[in-house]
Amino acid sequence: MPIKNVVVNCTDVQRSVEYYTKFLELPVVSEPTPDRAVLDAVSTTIELRAVARGREQSTWVGDDLQKGFRHIGFKVDRLDERAEVLKAAGVEFTLDPLDAEGAVRICFFYDPDGTLLEMIQGDLQYAAVLDQDGVARERALGVPRRPRFDHVAVTVEDRERTSAYYAEHHGFSFIGTIEQPHDQRGFSIGYLKGGDTVLEIFTYETEKSARAPQLDVAGFAYAELEGKPPTAFGKLVSPDGTTVYVDPDGFVFAVGSGA
Repeated sequence: MPIKNVVVNCTDVQRSVEYYTKFLELPVVSEPTPDRAVLDAVSTTIELRAVARGREQSTWVGDDLQKGFRHIGFKVDRLDERAEVLKAAGVEFTLDPLDAEGAVRICFFYDPDGTLLEMIQGDLQYAAVLDQDGVARERALGVPRRPRFDHVAVTVEDRERTSAYYAEHHGFSFIGTIEQPHDQRGFSIGYLKGGDTVLEIFTYETEKSARAPQLDVAGFAYAELEGKPPTAFGKLVSPDGTTVYVDPDGFVFAVGSGA
């Protein structure tokens, strides 16, 4: 079962619509309003929702050692060309294009409200393949004709616990790992595949920090998954009235109809 929707809070919906349609080629699904817009990201939708500017500061930290949401990833073609267009427009990058572990090319940059985004070019060559069929389905998606939502990345304390929960309740399959041997923090990545989407799971041997959910500040708000609502997680209500759940690492998600 895939990630159905990703909700991103923004301080100016029209500005964010212009950004995502121009730089990531995500067409608008329906007529946007000052409060909301839905964009087609091929394998899911990206929903932009308005929040008040400056009412509360986000506590999100971009060091990857903070548990919970890390970034949103898009598979692309022509990564370097796309990165040059972003740079020419003054978009802030945290990582310039480079060849990364797993034989892919990547870069990281911010949207207008500080949500961290990644572009990935190429098929991952996993250090360990745990689900051959899942990897085959991923590679069968091919090179995207326009940027395609690929994953939401999260940092967790316990990858086994995380993969067990999302497999049982939401149908995600643990398809493979990528190791980062040069990272002194003991960095490893696991990939949980649901439909044509992925939860990218970061783990570190070094100490990590925690963050309480903030549903009414700019940035990533929550993901919408299919499956069974959890019974043991914290429960909150988002500003739009949606019931959301908080997993043990602070990742926030809603649950729609499914198995």
